[in-house]
Amino acid sequence: MKIQPLQTLLGLVVATLLIPIAYASEIATQSDWTGWRGPDQTNISPDTGLLKSWPKGGPKLLWTYENAGSGYSSAAIVDGKLYTLGSRNSQEMVICLDANTGKELWTVEFETDPEEGYRTQWGAGPRSTPTVSDGHVYALGVAGDIVCLTADKGTEVWSKNLVTDFGGAVSRWGYSESPTVDGDKVLVTPGGSKGAIVALNKKTGAKLWQSKKLKDAAEYSSVVAADVDGKRQYIQLFMNTLAGVDAANGNLLWRSDWPQGRTAVIPTPIHRDGHVFMTSGYRAGAKLVKVDGKKAENVWENQEMINHHGGVVLIGDHVYGFSDQRKGNLMCIDFMTGEVAWMHRVERELHKGTVHAADGMLYCLNESEGWVYLVEANPSGFKERGKFQLPKESALRDDHNGKIWSHPVVINGKLYLRDQDLIFCYDVKG
Repeated sequence: MKIQPLQTLLGLVVATLLIPIAYASEIATQSDWTGWRGPDQTNISPDTGLLKSWPKGGPKLLWTYENAGSGYSSAAIVDGKLYTLGSRNSQEMVICLDANTGKELWTVEFETDPEEGYRTQWGAGPRSTPTVSDGHVYALGVAGDIVCLTADKGTEVWSKNLVTDFGGAVSRWGYSESPTVDGDKVLVTPGGSKGAIVALNKKTGAKLWQSKKLKDAAEYSSVVAADVDGKRQYIQLFMNTLAGVDAANGNLLWRSDWPQGRTAVIPTPIHRDGHVFMTSGYRAGAKLVKVDGKKAENVWENQEMINHHGGVVLIGDHVYGFSDQRKGNLMCIDFMTGEVAWMHRVERELHKGTVHAADGMLYCLNESEGWVYLVEANPSGFKERGKFQLPKESALRDDHNGKIWSHPVVINGKLYLRDQDLIFCYDVKG
């Protein structure tokens, strides 16, 4: 037997020891997308080094999952697991997948859709996205059941109902907000005379406070946590009101009227440096308010950005998103002035949809045709860098049963897209 030199043996030992260290380091550097609009509620992925252009036909499809059920829930991705909501045979459930392979790990039924299946003109199933925090998953169903499960196995820890426990009322298209977790609190919006916003202890589900002086009915936006003048507050959008409450006790701090709100107000507001941007559809428009701990002052208001429900994202000094103005433009406007930097429309392929951001790029998903566009987040103009169409269309929807409304997520070099029961995962790092 040939004896290896001492240096070679030492090198092999060191290399062998480094393998698990390198693997652990790789796992440790993976980022988490903890829920709706991400951990910082900006809808901007922390990923870098992503493809700046796509090949013809789009990036590589890694896997497809075909049993997510009905609904428009987006995805939370934490510790290599993907969490979403779906409805199978009128039964709402939390679904956990391996985020790298698409393999189903577990499902937990947590709410039976009211009236033997929640259905409106625009389809069935949950609209909310689950939130993951400290090894637990928080999910809200269309009829107001909020449940806390363990993230590893889906074991129920506690549950409440926004109607029976907090005096809320189910909105026209069902409870659709995603739970906001802030520190030891879970924030949800039952709406109604007992208080529009409620804070729950995230470990036990016990009520910490309910905002008694804010009594608007629940709409479809999610609560935004913000630090304003050194004080924590929670911001929420209602049909005719944008409001902020004290994080410590739910006391109303300020409100701003939104008389243009009609039918439904859906997009989650954006806060930055004491300024709150909001927009809603049905010809309402957008506005920016300056807030402190006592009042809100309008900075500007216009009907250029009229975002229905695809959401908007603030990158640098500009807001990007789809506007119903002029029949569905992708638009870029100045955050502080509301001035339009550019608007662009591609007939059918990019007409109205959702938008997400990562590594200086916009990921735009068309709601009708399933086209996905990669666009530079550049205020100087529209610059497309690739496109592809989803390879399969869900059989659970048609022209009268909803569209592709689940918001895209990019995390750990992967793009996750959903059309009802179908979830697609693409490699966007290459």
